[in-house]
Amino acid sequence: MTSPAPASALTQDELKAQVGRAALAHVVKGEIVGVGTGSTVNKFIDALATIKGDIRGAVSSSVASTERLHALGIPVFDSNEVEELAVYIDGADEIDGRGYMIKGGGAALTREKIVAAQSRRFVCIADSSKRVNTLGAFPLPVEVIPMAAQRVIRQFARLGGMAQVREKDGVALVTDNGQHIIDVTGLRITDPLGFESEVNQWPGVVTVGVFAHQRANVCLLGMPSGVQTLRFD
Repeated sequence: MTSPAPASALTQDELKAQVGRAALAHVVKGEIVGVGTGSTVNKFIDALATIKGDIRGAVSSSVASTERLHALGIPVFDSNEVEELAVYIDGADEIDGRGYMIKGGGAALTREKIVAAQSRRFVCIADSSKRVNTLGAFPLPVEVIPMAAQRVIRQFARLGGMAQVREKDGVALVTDNGQHIIDVTGLRITDPLGFESEVNQWPGVVTVGVFAHQRANVCLLGMPSGVQTLRFD
């Protein structure tokens, strides 16, 4: 007979809310904050609304996050209007012990990488299930120009990866940038920096969902015992 979970055990949703609130400590008052995309970030956006008077606004990495920010009364700036951001706060699909990540499960990886690149610090917020020793168990998202999709799929096959075009409602998903996503399984990414650099050079690849050149400086990891802070500086 299976023992019931302890009454104090937190659900994954509660862990996400916990790290979302903890991320407020990394928001710089009086500045514009970079905001990512996804279910964990939604918890952060909800928490951010409680201190919206302390910030100028946000730069968002997706249409979905922009809509949520607007709905909560937080001004959203175009990234071209902002020279530099103090901090970018976003989730991850996987993060390793060096702060390297796989991102893009929400199909916003290109805009996420752009906002990360214009930020002085990247604070990753995630639940403990996202922590890994080696990247690659989560299907690697790659944003591609549609006409290149099958050729890029064949290139991954030569690396031992199995790739397919991501679909939504039976047709190829279209990103906020008008492109497609391919998801790659069967990879074990032991050199994230080199891998990211190589794949980004393939013709037709917009960006690969390995965040090594834009790695996390800090990860707030939601644990049953509370928020664990991992630092990679």
